[in-house]
Amino acid sequence: MGISEFYAGQTLLITGCTGFMGKVLLEKLLRSCPEIERIYVLIRSKRGQSATERLESLLKSKLFDKVRNETINIQSKIVPVCGDIVEEKLGLSDEDIQILSQQVSVVFHSAATVKFDEELRLSLQMNVIGVKSLIELCHKFKKLKALIHVSTAYANCDKNVIEEKVYDPPLNPNRLIDAAEWMDNDAMNSLTVKLLGNRPNTYTYTKAMAEYLILQECGDLPVAIVRPSIVGSSWKEPFPGWVDNYNGPTGLLVAIGKGVLRCMMGNFNGTADILPVDIATNLMITVGWHTAVNKPEKLMVYNNTTGQLNKFTWGQMERFSYEYFMKNPIDEIARVPNPRFTKYLLWKDLNVIFDHLLPAYVMDFYLWIVGRKPIFVKIQDKLWKAVKSLEFFTSHEWKFANDNINMLAEHMTAKDREIFDFDVRKIRWGQYMENYCLGTKQFVLKENPQHLPKARRALQKLQRMHFLMNAVVFMVVWRLLINRVSVAKSLWNLLIGWALFIFQKIPKLARST
Repeated sequence: MGISEFYAGQTLLITGCTGFMGKVLLEKLLRSCPEIERIYVLIRSKRGQSATERLESLLKSKLFDKVRNETINIQSKIVPVCGDIVEEKLGLSDEDIQILSQQVSVVFHSAATVKFDEELRLSLQMNVIGVKSLIELCHKFKKLKALIHVSTAYANCDKNVIEEKVYDPPLNPNRLIDAAEWMDNDAMNSLTVKLLGNRPNTYTYTKAMAEYLILQECGDLPVAIVRPSIVGSSWKEPFPGWVDNYNGPTGLLVAIGKGVLRCMMGNFNGTADILPVDIATNLMITVGWHTAVNKPEKLMVYNNTTGQLNKFTWGQMERFSYEYFMKNPIDEIARVPNPRFTKYLLWKDLNVIFDHLLPAYVMDFYLWIVGRKPIFVKIQDKLWKAVKSLEFFTSHEWKFANDNINMLAEHMTAKDREIFDFDVRKIRWGQYMENYCLGTKQFVLKENPQHLPKARRALQKLQRMHFLMNAVVFMVVWRLLINRVSVAKSLWNLLIGWALFIFQKIPKLARST
C-alpha cells in the first residue's frame, strides 16, 4: 500500500500546526494526500483570536496557495479543536475527547517550545508534561495506527555519537514533574544549571526527557520518534525558500544580511546540520505510514540529519550568505555584510569589541546628535543573547546514525520516494542557500522583490562609505605612528623614496622602448 493510499480515509490529529513545521506538514498532507477524511488540529486561542480564526488566517497565507488552487473546499477537511498542551487533558472538553477517541487513527505531535532560553518550568510543561497528557489521551483512541512524536537530533547532544535509540535521561521525568508541583520558580531556576549538566539549554534537556517518557508510558501504542536537526527553509515544497520565523539559522541570516552580525564562535570546517523543513515533514508522513502499515515490533527512532550524507559546513554558510546577500541585499542594512566564524574565543571577543560594540556606539552617538533615538547598542545586546544560545551548536559536531532512515527509503515505492522525498543527498547547498536568503527577504522581512535595485544602490553607497572610513582610520593611525615611532617614520620615508625612484625611471624606460 502506497503512502497516499494509506492516508485515504484516515482521520488525523495534529498538534503544533501553527508552528513552522506544523504548517508545512498540514499543507503537504492536504496537497499530496487529498483523500484524507479529516484533520483535527489542536489550536489555542491567542491574542483575542479564537482557534477557528487562527486556522482561517493560516489557510489564507501564501504557504497554502497551491492547496487552495488544487483542492476544493479545504476547510471542510480541517477541524480546529480548541486546546493547549500545557493544560490538563490538553485543555480539551469531554465532548472533544470523545470525538477524537472514536475517529483519530494517526497523530502527529509537533507542538513544543523551541526557545533555547526558556525557563525550565515552562519548557517542562510544554515539552514533557504535554507529551505525558498526549500519551494518556492516545491510550483512549480506539482506531490509533500511528503516533509520531517530533523530537530533536540534539536531545542527546551531551554525546558525540548519537544512535537511533532512546537514551536514559539524567533524571526520571516523573520525579521532575512531581518536584515542579511544589517548587516555586526561584527554586526551579536555581536548580536549572545543575540539572542541565552538559546540555546547553532547557530545550534539549526536556526533549530528552520526553523521549524517555514516551518509551516508558507508551505501552502497546504504535509510536515512532522523529529527530530533525536544525530546521531551515523549504528545499522544494511548496516552493523553494519558504520560511516564516527567526528561529535557528534564519535569525543568523537576517543578522548577517543586515550587517550587524560579523563574527561568532563556530567551527569553520564543522558540520552545519541544516535540514530543509519539507524534508522533515516528508519523513514524518512516511514514518506515519510505515508505523501503521509495517507495525514495527519496537519503538523506532529516526535521526533526520544531513551531516553524514551531504555535509554542509559553517564555512560554506559564511561564504554563501555573504555571496547571496551581496548579490541580493536586504532593503535596510546597517553595514556591509561580512560574516566570519572562528573557533578562537579571543579573536571573537576582539571582534565583538571593535567590529560590533564600538561601531554600535559610534552610530548611536550619530543618531543622538541628529536628534534620533539610539538603537544600535540595544540591537547588539539582543543579538548577542541570541547568538550565545546558538554558539554551542556552531562550535560542536556530532555523528548521527541514519540506519532507520535508509531502511525506510527501501520500503518505499519509486513513486512515493518522488512525492515524499527526504533524500538529503539531492540537496545542492549553493542553490538552497540562495533560495533561503531570498526567502528570508520575502517571507520573514516581508520585502518587495521590486525594491531590489534600490537595495543594491544602497549597498554600493555603504561600500564606498566603508572604504572611505577605513582609509581615514588608516591614515590617522599611520600618521600617529610616524610622529611617535621612529621605525614607522623610517619605513614611510623608504616607501616614499622607492615610489619616487620608480616614477623617475618610468619615462626613461618608455623612451628606451
